[in-house]
Amino acid sequence: MSSENPLIALRRAAEAVRQQLQVTDFDAAGVQRLDAFINEQRGSVKDAEREGVISALGCFLGQCLVSTYQGEWALGPDKSTGVGIADKHFFNPFYRVSQQLAHGQKESVAVFFAGVPERLAVVPRRKNWI
Repeated sequence: MSSENPLIALRRAAEAVRQQLQVTDFDAAGVQRLDAFINEQRGSVKDAEREGVISALGCFLGQCLVSTYQGEWALGPDKSTGVGIADKHFFNPFYRVSQQLAHGQKESVAVFFAGVPERLAVVPRRKNWI
């Protein structure tokens, strides 16, 4: 069992993907390149590799959310790993990557990323049911 800080592992994976994509930063341009990369590779990702690909690419997308929108890596209400922003919003970058891998451009990570400011402008409604 590894005793490595999970944040270090997330950032290390994100950095490895940043280098592979040959982008300079964790920003919108990097997400555009990620989007293109997913589209280029989605037909050739084998089932045995899928989880690892989603994990690595999700780390990169998550770090872009952290860097661009002042988020922080966090556990969501369902205990999934993702990015919390402004103590009100939670985004799961691994889910977004898996959706684009499965469904293509209609689930674009770039479109999602560009829409984050609009999502942040909306105050999440509190559920008043049990």
